[in-house]
Amino acid sequence: MAPEFPGEERDLRFFPIKNDAPRLLTPAQIDHYNERGYVFPLDVFSDAEIAAHRNYFDELSAMAEAAGLDNYGINAWHSSCAGIYDLVTEGRILDYVQDLLGETVILWGSHYFNKMPGDGKRVSWHQDATFWALSPSKTVTVWLALDDTDIENGAMTLIPGSHQHGAIEYVDSRPEENNVLWQTVEGAPQYGAAPVAVELRAGQMSLHTDLLLHSSEPNLSQRRRCGLTMRFIPGDVLRTLPEWNQEAILCRGAGNDHFTFIARPDGDRIPENV
Repeated sequence: MAPEFPGEERDLRFFPIKNDAPRLLTPAQIDHYNERGYVFPLDVFSDAEIAAHRNYFDELSAMAEAAGLDNYGINAWHSSCAGIYDLVTEGRILDYVQDLLGETVILWGSHYFNKMPGDGKRVSWHQDATFWALSPSKTVTVWLALDDTDIENGAMTLIPGSHQHGAIEYVDSRPEENNVLWQTVEGAPQYGAAPVAVELRAGQMSLHTDLLLHSSEPNLSQRRRCGLTMRFIPGDVLRTLPEWNQEAILCRGAGNDHFTFIARPDGDRIPENV
């Protein structure tokens, strides 16, 4: 299957980061992001701070369960939950992201990936960019660990350097994959170096480019593995379909005319379109 939306032309190639004076990342880390497509681990929250965020997520999970949603159902709630809005606009996170994106930082998406103990679902090998009606392909994903994350409880795994290939052909996932998503890149290891597991302590985060091949195995442990993904873009990224995206946050800089920016919500509620 062609990795594009029908009738939509998108620029799906990697744009190396150029930053001679980064604020938090080192020049070596920026080189690593350019060459391998990711950087981790990055320290953000203290043990006490991330414990508070875990408690908040537990409250959201109870709301989601009461509404009949599964453990992956808290998607794009930054538009209606003040706590998530505050989290994705946290300055310590944005300082890292701004080193990669420049002056303007726009958040267009957020999603809690919550693998419960014994969860048999996996995320098959895929590139994020092929799911999204955005161009050019410059989304930086933050993966913030709410729980300690390791191979045993289904840590995300990356293929270093795979982003250098641009968009890679995928197929529809087979039912037996039990995939959370619906795309699968076959033969993924051939596109880069040996896979690397993103093992993080709670309160740490990773950064990866939207063209990097990644996956995660089922959580067969007795421990939860929850992380919040945050999707950030610079000001020159455009939506290529009219409905993308009406619930963006202008985190820093001047923004652009292709996104409708929301204000901080009042309180916490489930989005109306869920």
